[in-house]
Amino acid sequence: MTREQALSILQEYTKTESLLKHAYAVEAAMRAYAEKYNQDVELWGCIGLLHDFDYEMYPDEHPMKGSKILEEKGVSEEIRTVILGHADYTGVPREAMAAKTLYAVDELSGFITAVTLVRPTRALSDVKIKSVKKKMKDKNFAAKVNREEIKNGAEELGVDFGEHVEFVIKAMSGVAGQLGLNP
Repeated sequence: MTREQALSILQEYTKTESLLKHAYAVEAAMRAYAEKYNQDVELWGCIGLLHDFDYEMYPDEHPMKGSKILEEKGVSEEIRTVILGHADYTGVPREAMAAKTLYAVDELSGFITAVTLVRPTRALSDVKIKSVKKKMKDKNFAAKVNREEIKNGAEELGVDFGEHVEFVIKAMSGVAGQLGLNP
């Protein structure tokens, strides 16, 4: 699968700017980790783009409905299994490194975006690990973000939490303009 194919599917099913930006943030983090782990950067990037493509249209059936749609479009079982694994409630185990990585970067990238948007500058370049950790403790901040999933993701990936946060911030910085986080 090419990035153009994944982007076409994403844009066919996702219209809201915030969800599109989330997909781009996760793609950036997935690509960075793929490079770090000497994995297929294009494949991991496509997974990042597609992981929530069905959420807007089928929130109550996500990601199972998306998996069926992707299967109909000829998308590999490998990609579909990794995407299914990013939601704990599917019961699909995260065995592949790409699955563990997607789980680790999904909620975190959204949380980092939220932290950035409350900064006076609204610039990702101003977000520090310390700020993210502090906001993690504030249960009223970005209350819908599952902090346990964020912590478990880093643990499953086998990385130090602070280093993981720093890595994802750096990865997202490469697309900060596209995310609207580089005023």
